[in-house]
Amino acid sequence: MSAPLHPSITHVPRPPRIARLPVDHRGYPVPWFVVLVNGQPDHRIIDSAKLPVAHQEHRCWICGDPRGRYLTFLLGPMCTITRTVSEPPSHLDCATYAVQACPFMTRPHMVRREAGLPDDWRDAPGLPLHRNPGVVCLWTTRTYQPFGDGKGGVLFRVGDPTSTAWYCEGRPATLGEVEASLTTGLPALQEVADREGREARVALQLMTTQARRYLPRQEVVHEHA
Repeated sequence: MSAPLHPSITHVPRPPRIARLPVDHRGYPVPWFVVLVNGQPDHRIIDSAKLPVAHQEHRCWICGDPRGRYLTFLLGPMCTITRTVSEPPSHLDCATYAVQACPFMTRPHMVRREAGLPDDWRDAPGLPLHRNPGVVCLWTTRTYQPFGDGKGGVLFRVGDPTSTAWYCEGRPATLGEVEASLTTGLPALQEVADREGREARVALQLMTTQARRYLPRQEVVHEHA
């Protein structure tokens, strides 16, 4: 399974580990975690059997190679608040490539197609928000902890970051773009906290304040041709 790269990503430098991945018929590298449906990769579906392998064997979620001491998670703005995510960490260079080449992350208005999903497909563990947040954070840390979601699934709680980097449309995100995504996503978390009571609302406020420490430090200016 190999094809020429899609024209939209030929300019994105490929780390050697990404260059070794197969390329699908559309021209996109196939991450290690992707499941094959009738012999073809379906980028919408993760191979759940690889979740414990990635954790126990310390493998990169994107390329499948062994990880180092630093672990990079791809987090939407709400995940930087809850410090919880449904996918294991990757190498920083693999994650950086993903935010510049993955169509879902480089096209903020794209929505995931639901047609043709297998009958036994199920959503990610936890409380997934069915929206494209438009921005994504490369959250690099040295620690994380898996835990059960109470429904038979596994989630990952990320440790304090050693570094963060925000992306939108395949390039560094502006502070305004991150703030806008944060503002539009918060009501979903607030709704859950309201149902759980005062302590949950106070905890959410504290977590939100902490998460804001990791927003871009200053506005990024992008020139448009």
